[in-house]
Amino acid sequence: MQAMVLDAAHQPLKAIELPVPEPGPDQILLKVLACGVCRTDLHIVDGELDQPKLPLVLGHEIVGRVEALGANVKGFEVGERVGVPWLGYTDGTCPYCRMGRENLCDHPRFTGYQINGGYAAYTVADARYCFKLPEGYSDAEAAPLLCAGLIGYRSLKMADDALRGETKRLGIYGFGAAAHIVAQVARAQGCEIYASTSPGDTKAQDFARGLGAVWAGGSDEAPPEKLDAAIIFAPVGPLVPAALRALRKGGVVVCGGIHMSDIPQFPYDILWEERVVRSVANLTRDDAREFLALAPKVPVKTTVVPMKLAEANEALQRLRKGELQGAAVLIP
Repeated sequence: MQAMVLDAAHQPLKAIELPVPEPGPDQILLKVLACGVCRTDLHIVDGELDQPKLPLVLGHEIVGRVEALGANVKGFEVGERVGVPWLGYTDGTCPYCRMGRENLCDHPRFTGYQINGGYAAYTVADARYCFKLPEGYSDAEAAPLLCAGLIGYRSLKMADDALRGETKRLGIYGFGAAAHIVAQVARAQGCEIYASTSPGDTKAQDFARGLGAVWAGGSDEAPPEKLDAAIIFAPVGPLVPAALRALRKGGVVVCGGIHMSDIPQFPYDILWEERVVRSVANLTRDDAREFLALAPKVPVKTTVVPMKLAEANEALQRLRKGELQGAAVLIP
């Protein structure tokens, strides 16, 4: 099968032929129909996430068709369309798993990081971490739901308490794949969206307004109203104090990325008055079930840029340069 493989950080992916993997007893063999390109993939290629298995097949927004089932697999059928997200394994026994916080598992394995992912024609995945996908989405349209959608949804849940007042003003910093999905969910929940992009990125600002943002501007500008909550998707540490300055008392800043540049020193008075800064880590399977049921009800519409699997390096570079509206999706 064709696959795009990372041999070492800071190197382009190589197009090579690999044998089609055999599913283990608890696994599903999937013919990959589409795989989204995520900023996390870029962090792995750039060595900012430094514990990948190598060589590695990237990709953790996988839409696939079931080709074969391991002996122990139940609940799936050959020919069925399923999705595979970032969380690929948890031990089920650590304190975090036992308290229902499997996203913080002490011994996790992640798709496209410690487990080969979807930048290939076929892949295998643990059936316990695969999900049936809603109808009404093409393969390419469904792919971003599996990370951009899920991490955006979990980030919004982390901001929920701050968005229960008379106003529901949500700031979103960085308006890419995750932001364009969570903005739709938040608007359906009655939030006003204030979008901050890289200064001068008028295309992203127009994209945000087209999705209903009441204001869109550069991150060097203050939103016109105090925010109840802010979600930061851009991996830019200086956005944390910027978002804190934009918050009302008791508001929350949620850092939605897996990696961020250093947060600069900031004065205590912008954190005081019970403002909160928190991160989001990974996802739970309950997050996936909840969001995949919710998405068609909103309804969430994903904006995608389909590309050939062999164009994976180009897709990563376009993501790095901020040239994409929505999400790039690789089609084998």
